[in-house]
Amino acid sequence: MDALEEESFALSFSSASDAEFDAVVGYLEDIIMDDEFQLLQRNFMDKYYQEFEDTEENKLIYTPIFNEYISLVEKYIEEQLLERIPGFNMAAFTTTLQHHKDEVAGDIFDMLLTFTDFLAFKEMFLDYRAEKEGRGLDLSTGLVVTSLCKSSSLPASQNNLRP
Repeated sequence: MDALEEESFALSFSSASDAEFDAVVGYLEDIIMDDEFQLLQRNFMDKYYQEFEDTEENKLIYTPIFNEYISLVEKYIEEQLLERIPGFNMAAFTTTLQHHKDEVAGDIFDMLLTFTDFLAFKEMFLDYRAEKEGRGLDLSTGLVVTSLCKSSSLPASQNNLRP
């Protein structure tokens, strides 16, 4: 069987609901990568990131912030999906998502997880706060640059290369 036949064979077994799910996920990728969504999310996190602390205890203030985030972002995404897919039903998609969660790209699934998983939401804020305060992950101390060619102008002892 050649590659084209294999592709046709695979497509013939995918259902209309699978194709619809794939289309929604594609639109979701477009929406969350769009500058407008990034700005919406960044503005929201700028507004509240200082409230979040990296402790086991969760403050009471986190709940209304979480609810506001869900309302704002879910509403935005649903409106965007309705523009692209007339008659789109978020509740039905969420149910389908549970059955296909292994098929969704990591960033999309992580972002969707912030709607339902408070700990993922809190972690997103803690990461944002660390970044804003310059405490982000610094990999520069673990990097070592080594020349693959021997420099002829310096002796090996001066250029840290073994003879």
